[in-house]
Amino acid sequence: MLKNVMLCGVGGQGILFAAKIIAVAAELSGYDVTTNELHGMAQRGGSVTAQVRFGDGFHSPLFREGEADVLCALEPVEGLRCAHWLKADGKAAVSKQRLIPVTVSTGRATYPADLDERLTRSFGVLKYIDCCAIALKLGDLRLANTVMVGALSGWLGLPEASWQGAVERSVKTGLVENNMAALKAGQEA
Repeated sequence: MLKNVMLCGVGGQGILFAAKIIAVAAELSGYDVTTNELHGMAQRGGSVTAQVRFGDGFHSPLFREGEADVLCALEPVEGLRCAHWLKADGKAAVSKQRLIPVTVSTGRATYPADLDERLTRSFGVLKYIDCCAIALKLGDLRLANTVMVGALSGWLGLPEASWQGAVERSVKTGLVENNMAALKAGQEA
């Protein structure tokens, strides 16, 4: 088995943390795992991407455009921007949270008015989830990225115990319970 996961979003949304949870869950499941990331202008709200690759028999930490089994987008336009990374039969989980980039706020570009239709056309299998609303119900907006990981976790074929272990290893002791609640809420979404 070999799984390629592409994650994308905007600086500050927790893309790298989400990648870490996926990577640790795969490692705890006994797979070889590699990750890489592109921070861009992460601290200024710029695009951030990360790749997680796990399974058996691969030799490179990178995968090519069109090879992602799963696309995880914490911002919808970033999801569209990275759609070409997904396999034809790949699956996309996209958060409904819209973050207006500087190019739009300065008037140099426009945010797509037909965003929902573009997402539907771009992805054959799409989970379009309001991760922020779910995280707010749990009491902490910062849990939106963990909600998203939960939403796509079923597509990765990793056991529940590995997800539990990944959260326990990836967050501070006092935050494990909240992150596990967010993971489960995402799985149910």
